[in-house]
Amino acid sequence: MNISDFAAKGVKPRVALVSLGLPKDLKQTGLEELAEGLNAGVREYDCYVVGGDTGEASDIIVSVSLFGVARRDTLMLRSGAKPGDIVAVTGPFGKTSAGLRILLNDLRVSPRLRKVLVESVLTPQARLKEGVALSRARCVSASIDSSDGLAWSLHELSHASNVGFLIDALPLAEEAERFAELHRLDAVKLALYGGEEYELVLTVKPECWVKAQHVLNEAGGVLLPIGRVTSKMGLILSRGGQRHVIEPKGYEHFMSAGVP
Repeated sequence: MNISDFAAKGVKPRVALVSLGLPKDLKQTGLEELAEGLNAGVREYDCYVVGGDTGEASDIIVSVSLFGVARRDTLMLRSGAKPGDIVAVTGPFGKTSAGLRILLNDLRVSPRLRKVLVESVLTPQARLKEGVALSRARCVSASIDSSDGLAWSLHELSHASNVGFLIDALPLAEEAERFAELHRLDAVKLALYGGEEYELVLTVKPECWVKAQHVLNEAGGVLLPIGRVTSKMGLILSRGGQRHVIEPKGYEHFMSAGVP
């Protein structure tokens, strides 16, 4: 999550401090596996653990503080979206919401579909290369990561920038749509109100759109247009010839009641 937050700002992480709370009955092998996992996680993004703190706790607690660098004039804030800007994301939505339902409720799907959906939950990928590349290109007017869900992220950008959004191309993952059909769920809700995708939700200056797409392709990613910024506050989804209000719902810390 720390890396994803940095990605949304265009910040390159350098070092991490890790504080561990460890139960006294934790075996050495467990501690070694934890250390190896932490190291692998930060090294995936060219970062290093350089210190931290360790204490006794009733359960395993991991707290990470991340430090990085960026040019002040290339930081991507939440507050710069303007009417007419293009709303875009770095990938489709709905897989993690479906995958979590499989894990919590033991829902049945084909082995291939299960693998894709469950892996999206267990091995998330932060869009760091994409975020850093876009910040350097100076094409983005506002940015946030989607760890709390697409709808919630859009509302956060809307309030920070004092604008509205018309979403006319919902970025629904094909696998999430198939899962919804199998279990008679609302695929739109899976895409809008899930969370933990770790995609970037952005607004892009129209004159910079082609450049932004090229920059993302060069970084190994994709940029999907999903709508446009409007001057009137409010979030609207246009789908199937009808318009619906996108509610300000998603994951809220200390408020979540779990997945039904």
